Amino acid sequence: MPLTPPVLDDRRFADLVAEAKARVPRYAPEWTDLNDSDPGMALVQLFAWMTEATLFRLARVPDLHYVKFLQLLGVELRPAEPARGAVTFPVSPGPAVRTVVVPRGTEVTAAGVDEPIVYETDESLTAVAAGIRRVLTFDGINHVDVTPPAGESGTAFRPFGAAAAAGSAVLLGFGYDPAYTGPDTFPRIQLALTVLSHADAAPAAPVACAAHRPYPSATLAWEYWDLAAWVPLPLDRDDTLALARSGRVLLRTPPEGRWKRDLMGGAPEALFWLRARVATPGYERVPELDAVLVNTVGVTQAQTRRDEVLGGTTGRPNLVLRVALAPVLAGSLVLEVDEGTGPAVWTEVRDFFASGPDDAHFALNRTTGEVRFGSGDAGRVPVLNPTNPDGNVVARVYRSGGGARGNAAAGAIATAPGVLGGIDTAGIRNARPALGGRDEESLADGLRRGPEELKNKDRAVTAEDFESLARHVAGVRRAEARPLAHPGHPGRQVPGAVTVVVVPDGDAPNPSPSDGLLRSVCAYLQPRRLLTCELFVAPPAYRHVRVRADVVAAADADGAVVRAEVERRLLAYLHPLTGGEAGDGWPFGGAVYFSLVYRQVLAVEGVARVEALTVALDGADQPACQDVPLEPGELAWSDLHDVVVTYPGEA
Repeated sequence: MPLTPPVLDDRRFADLVAEAKARVPRYAPEWTDLNDSDPGMALVQLFAWMTEATLFRLARVPDLHYVKFLQLLGVELRPAEPARGAVTFPVSPGPAVRTVVVPRGTEVTAAGVDEPIVYETDESLTAVAAGIRRVLTFDGINHVDVTPPAGESGTAFRPFGAAAAAGSAVLLGFGYDPAYTGPDTFPRIQLALTVLSHADAAPAAPVACAAHRPYPSATLAWEYWDLAAWVPLPLDRDDTLALARSGRVLLRTPPEGRWKRDLMGGAPEALFWLRARVATPGYERVPELDAVLVNTVGVTQAQTRRDEVLGGTTGRPNLVLRVALAPVLAGSLVLEVDEGTGPAVWTEVRDFFASGPDDAHFALNRTTGEVRFGSGDAGRVPVLNPTNPDGNVVARVYRSGGGARGNAAAGAIATAPGVLGGIDTAGIRNARPALGGRDEESLADGLRRGPEELKNKDRAVTAEDFESLARHVAGVRRAEARPLAHPGHPGRQVPGAVTVVVVPDGDAPNPSPSDGLLRSVCAYLQPRRLLTCELFVAPPAYRHVRVRADVVAAADADGAVVRAEVERRLLAYLHPLTGGEAGDGWPFGGAVYFSLVYRQVLAVEGVARVEALTVALDGADQPACQDVPLEPGELAWSDLHDVVVTYPGEA
């Protein structure tokens, strides 16, 4: 049987007043005026109100015990997570400026409600004045100029043509601004190319979770043109799996003077040409790109603090200190303790269960910023430093930030609060939205998650385990595990296969996960699954629902207000995240019941009756007064409803 918490006292204000009135004849028979105007009854009502408040506080005691029990087991609320994106830093047009170094940790901002939202660059960037002026594709026969779509117009292009055969290539032509008058050479730098795959903008496909790191399906040869031949370029890093997904490509340009400008493929000006050639074909899906950018680097919604003195050690066990800014990003805190022999770096651990008495460990509460040291039995106790008793614990560096407010739309990150010499600050922008930000977990969600963690013990065995663990990934709002479901064999049961459908936390009426989020869920679930499980992570299948309702409003109601409220209520009811009868999201595979939709419309204040109501699924009207079934794993969503409001007596 389920554990039901006991009700300690269910009496309310009216019950207490009635009980007091019932006792008056027994204990004060001379008191005969029990009306509300009597001063004695005013006192009875006052004490009844105070007693009800006391009983309410008493009823919270089991909740407090529940929270303390979860704390004892180490279950804590998940801290806020930061949003991440990519920002372009264009070089200012100038007569002699060729390169500008944008240091790691450079701050850029987006407009916030109360204050600007701060982001920091994750890596250093060498921005170059020679931008990409032409983009050509070569399919083995013809060159095609795709410069407009490569410049962020949003039109996808295939860098290697329709077949991506051996020898096909994409060519990038670099050139300086007409105002530039410096040396007519390309500097020797680490050239960073940011590739925006069209797969990230299009609906994501199911991802198969593999136990090994991914390898590219094809191999590319990166080369530059020196007027005589294509010469190989050193490749430092390729996050794109040979341009199959979004990421960065880092190349080492040749010594200055070897890279020559030339006309090519009908380009109207002589440029420095670079190409990626398909050396070994094998793409399962021909790559499609939205843009190839230079001078672009990843950013994280965070602020870096350095050399912050937390306090001094006392030699007592279980010492607790606190950093100034919270929440703290995972793995960013570098803590040094000087016990009299010089600063030494201590190691962060989740808890002290595996720590010995001599282990220099500390535990960090990322949400509050608390730094806790060991007890002497589990984790070492830092000794007192008599030469610096109040400041021998230093946070050498850490990053603080996080929250859903950091999820910024494309183009929203457009300001640099500091001075960036040589950078055109008016052109700073993010080509794609910054995503992944999540607020700190609420207490109610943490209390619901606590029993799940005790049950699954960080292992995915049952369907509920997969769903609970998938929600641990930042950006995932809902998840449904479908045992025996294989994306490659729809409608059939495949032993050992499990498909986890995830719904992200977003503002769209039909939020869909990106390819990156699907891969993040894969990476999190993969080490926690059973060895014999074939795991897939997929986006939800949406069915568009549109309600057409003829409503008769009450005579004293405002028709415009009634129509707006009916539409708002229907949008909320059919929403994948906030819809359904419980308000926690439309159920996966849940049918759209005609009677429940009818009830939603009729419940709006000012609605006298509903003359007619029909439901359309994916644009097709369904029979009146009939329920609309959905297939397993499908979700309803809506963005527009047709509501006609009339008054009684109107035709």
